[in-house]
Amino acid sequence: MAPVESRRERWRAHGRRRVLWSALAALVVALLVTLVWLAGRYEASQVQSRLERDAADAVSDIRSRLTRNLQSLQALQFGDPQPATWTTEATILLRERRELLRIEWRDSQHKILAQAGTPYRPPVFDRLGRDSVQSEVNQACNAARRISGPAYSTSYFVPMTDGLGLEVMETCLPLASAGVVMGYLVATYSLQDLLDDLARQLTRSHEVSFTEGDGTRLAIRGTARRSSRVFSAQQLLDLPGTTLVLRMDSWRGAPELFPNVLTALVTAMSIALVSILLLLGKDMRRRLKAESDLADALAFRKAMEDSLVTGLRARDLQGRITYVNPAFCQMVGFSAEELMGQSDQAPYWPPELAEEYKKRQEIRLAGNVPPREGFESVFMHKDGTRFPVLIIEAPLINAQNVQTGWMSAFLDIREQRRVEELSRASQERLQATARLAMVGEMASLLSHELNQPLAAMSSYATGTLNLLHQGAHTPADIELAMRRIAEQAERAGKVIKSVHDFVRRRDQAREAVAPQVLLDAILPLVNLQARKLGVQVQLRLEPGLPRVLCDRTMVEQVLLNLARNGMQAMDRPEIRRRLLQLGVRRSPADARWIEFSVTDVGPGIAPEVAQQLFTPFFTTKAEGMGLGLSLCRTVIEQHGGTLAFEPNRPQGTVFSFTLPAGLS
Repeated sequence: MAPVESRRERWRAHGRRRVLWSALAALVVALLVTLVWLAGRYEASQVQSRLERDAADAVSDIRSRLTRNLQSLQALQFGDPQPATWTTEATILLRERRELLRIEWRDSQHKILAQAGTPYRPPVFDRLGRDSVQSEVNQACNAARRISGPAYSTSYFVPMTDGLGLEVMETCLPLASAGVVMGYLVATYSLQDLLDDLARQLTRSHEVSFTEGDGTRLAIRGTARRSSRVFSAQQLLDLPGTTLVLRMDSWRGAPELFPNVLTALVTAMSIALVSILLLLGKDMRRRLKAESDLADALAFRKAMEDSLVTGLRARDLQGRITYVNPAFCQMVGFSAEELMGQSDQAPYWPPELAEEYKKRQEIRLAGNVPPREGFESVFMHKDGTRFPVLIIEAPLINAQNVQTGWMSAFLDIREQRRVEELSRASQERLQATARLAMVGEMASLLSHELNQPLAAMSSYATGTLNLLHQGAHTPADIELAMRRIAEQAERAGKVIKSVHDFVRRRDQAREAVAPQVLLDAILPLVNLQARKLGVQVQLRLEPGLPRVLCDRTMVEQVLLNLARNGMQAMDRPEIRRRLLQLGVRRSPADARWIEFSVTDVGPGIAPEVAQQLFTPFFTTKAEGMGLGLSLCRTVIEQHGGTLAFEPNRPQGTVFSFTLPAGLS
């Protein structure tokens, strides 16, 4: 009983010591954290105070600079100068004050008498013109007249010709004589340049900027070193007529948060406390290390063996099995005891393949490295079931870099083979379904595309019968009608051939066709429906257009379909002037493409309709099939172009598509 009691007492003492050590460590950590936190808070408050002072000083500097500039502007008017002399003096002032972009001398009606621009930048208002910001100038001058003193406008963005831009602010100084305003001096400030002198006075860890009330940055200067802590200070720059927010940011890393004295104190105390803990805990760490390492190694190996689904097997240089994991045992149906030490003939080898596997093992044991991608084989379960496996082998190297055997990984690929077979069967069914879908697509295309030439043939035949019944005809009229019927019949044949090629996704017979020829081919049918609906048709062709490379029949169908849709959209009682425009021009985006457009003045396209306008079988017409626009887009995309639409101002819709330009 004594050894048992002694062992129990040791475990109790061990537990008490662990509790005491844990409490001591917690107290030390709490002390260190408290010291670091207090030092950090102190330094943070110091940094924030300095930053607030710097921001206040910066606002004071900006006020002083603005005041000096107002005094310099007033000096320009000393002695009632002439415009030429005034311009020279203003140019000198602009060279001295980089924050000033432009100075204007205006009369009481805001007409510019003289002006000067900064020599350090291109003209600021060249892109949009000075008149585009007249409202800001009027705002500042009205405020200046009201308070009888200088006033400022709110800031605004001015784009430059180089693609960049500036945030600027106007100041207006009224010129009064005997209480009557005789004119104004208008100066334009660059907020970015106004911050330049401040940025040069700051350290590399500071950043100063003008912001709006919601935090949006208008101008920024200074380079900030991004770190773990950020401090910000904001000061209002209240000017007559406007208010700006000056924001100053400072980034400080963790080492900078500690004053020198506090840093030394915390460091010394930390070293002393940690040293004591290390000395007192050395004996416990030695005792626990061996137990912890052994427990970790056993737990890791056990978890690895239980979690793997890949079979693992190790063999020595003589071919004897030295290790198998549970996944391999489950795969072959034999226990680890039954497999350990097996060499000549493994029990999971099929008898009919045993000799082949034995020769392969001899080759491997002779030192031949197996392929990296592995190889397939067949194993036999303990119940006699054969199953395919993928084997990946690699040399087993010990800590001294010496090969002690071979490690093999096994993957059961029965499920993979089953999936491959299912996939093969699915592919066969998919191909059969695709062929049936192609037949349906052919039928839908033919029914939609043949509707237009057949309708034209019917119209010509009806017109001919009417002429015959009325007796007001000539042989030439009958001949023309028959010729038109023949042309539409030929067109229907071309449609069948083109749609057939289109469905089979073969290259269509493309040719270089003049845009005028494409429009002339559909104009008779367009005019026929236009006269019926009271629509005026206009053509707009850019001169000197090259030919387009396209399948003529399919593109004519696209043009005809878009034109008919446009005329049907205008078939409303409230639309009195019905105008359909067919236009052709070079694409503004790329001169290698020709853009065709069809413009109507109908009611336009509702947003909910626009989202699914090109969706197959979607239509807003009672008799429509919903294939027209979908097929039109497919035809144009097969030519490499795009089909799109946009609103026509003030009313209607513009459909446009592009085709590649061929030879002129």
